[in-house]
Amino acid sequence: MQEETIDPRELNPLALAFVGDSVLELLVRTRLAQHHRLSAGKLNTEKVKYVSARAQFREEQLLEPLFTEEELAVFKRGRNASKASVSKHASPEEYRASTGFECLLGWLYLTGRKDRVEELFDKLWEDFDPNQK
Repeated sequence: MQEETIDPRELNPLALAFVGDSVLELLVRTRLAQHHRLSAGKLNTEKVKYVSARAQFREEQLLEPLFTEEELAVFKRGRNASKASVSKHASPEEYRASTGFECLLGWLYLTGRKDRVEELFDKLWEDFDPNQK
């Protein structure tokens, strides 16, 4: 019996965010490991500066001017998805935007647009200051 493959355009935005969260985390972990000789604990401390809801909110704001119309629509779909819980360390606005950003990354990844994920991530890595509060 072959499993059904669901078209990413039909997935719940929170399912896309579930994937996008891992996509961003893997990109950040990879980049940090490739460029820093740090212990695993220190790598994790640095990673958190990129993958927290507050950081993702700031990353999304940085990248939003680069989004296509279609990408913006996917981001908004994720941002507007209902969430039962909110992070202790982020405002509701930051949390919703971070979910939208994760949704977009998940959608790009699952639709085979890994080149676009890399393009956006490279811009983020170049312009984002992880130490800004």
